[in-house]
Amino acid sequence: MAQQRYDLRKDPDGSWTVFDVFTGQPADVYGAPAEGLDMEYADDLVDLLNAVDLKRRVARGDL
Repeated sequence: MAQQRYDLRKDPDGSWTVFDVFTGQPADVYGAPAEGLDMEYADDLVDLLNAVDLKRRVARGDL
């Protein structure tokens, strides 16, 4: 199975960041970094971003 591109990390203030595992940077969602999120929203966003990335990679023939 392909490595997932996005994951979660808990920030010192207790909020969550969705980040790109390849760059270490927060995910860019509609031009804004995915930082300061609550756990449930961040978890759903990780699932969504990974599904979109997988679809894109399959369409390009990367997998």
